[in-house]
Amino acid sequence: MTRIRLGMVGGGRGSFIGGVHRIAARMDGLYDVVAGVFSSDAERNKGSAEDIGVEASRAYGSIEDMIRGEQARADAIEAVVIATPNHLHFEAAKACLEAGLHVICDKPVTATLEDAIELEKIVGRTGKHFFLTHNYTGYPMVRQMRDMVAAGELGEIRTLHAEYVQDWLTEPMEHRGAKGAEWRTDPSKSGAGGSIGDIGTHAYNLSTFVLGRRPSHLLADLSSFVPGRRLDDNASILLRYENGAKGTMWVSQVAVGNENHFTFRVYGSKGGLEWEQEDPNRLWFTQYGKPKQLLTRGGAQATSGNTDSIRIPAGHPEGFLEAFANLYRDAALVLRGKATDRKLSLPGIREGVEGLEFVDACVRSSSANGAWVDVLA
Repeated sequence: MTRIRLGMVGGGRGSFIGGVHRIAARMDGLYDVVAGVFSSDAERNKGSAEDIGVEASRAYGSIEDMIRGEQARADAIEAVVIATPNHLHFEAAKACLEAGLHVICDKPVTATLEDAIELEKIVGRTGKHFFLTHNYTGYPMVRQMRDMVAAGELGEIRTLHAEYVQDWLTEPMEHRGAKGAEWRTDPSKSGAGGSIGDIGTHAYNLSTFVLGRRPSHLLADLSSFVPGRRLDDNASILLRYENGAKGTMWVSQVAVGNENHFTFRVYGSKGGLEWEQEDPNRLWFTQYGKPKQLLTRGGAQATSGNTDSIRIPAGHPEGFLEAFANLYRDAALVLRGKATDRKLSLPGIREGVEGLEFVDACVRSSSANGAWVDVLA
């Protein structure tokens, strides 16, 4: 396939996630980042372009300038990566979609549910592709879990537990010059969810990806343990599913001693699966009445979701960057007409809306002193 020409909004010098997007895009040689609005600061924007290897003339001062400038070129960008704080996603995505560009957007899709719903309409109206980088669905063993649940190997699903906990906001980092903490704890920039928006949407998305279904109701208890913090930094959530299954979810950014501890366990009438993001190449499978069985990335009994998502032989670890790159590779197949979004189960605008519905339901429930609420408002 010819390489897809990418523009980028945000993700300049000092951005963790911007670098991740670029590494993921380049890993399989399917994209070139050739233009961008990398920062609202002119000097940082220029310096970022130099760092990345983008021509100075294609480091634009605004999204509108990038769209106009690229439309005049024979080698114009075909898609745009949005790697900005949440509150800037909607306008950037809207402008790019309406200019005929495909969009690859970091999560959550927007800061508010209303914007997410409106953006879904814009995606439908323009007919352009919209991809959302819920990168944990790119892990081979997560895709194997999905395959095994769909094949009925666990029987009827009864219970699940998702736990995504960190400790980097244990102290008021938003008042100590940490830019990532500043906007993530500001409701005008992050939206109504703190930890539930930042990492809770990942846990929620992974659970729906693996199970192939969403909960109908939830009960949430949101806490802001750091004095003066305006958004939640810890959440305890119960889930109910229409088939009678139950779920629990713990999300925290104040769990001292945890770096990026993301675990997912699901149990059915015939067996159970257990996976940890910090040991992502292994998956424990237990059939009722039998010993635990260790399944591995690219190993024996690997499903197609597993084997189609790896680059090197079994026993050679792959992780976060490769999982992220799997989404970019799958998106490239769609953009070049080699596959469809649904066939590859790529997260997109619908999953983005569902993530904001989850955040909204958590806030509604917690505000009502932990009442059960419909996930759909």
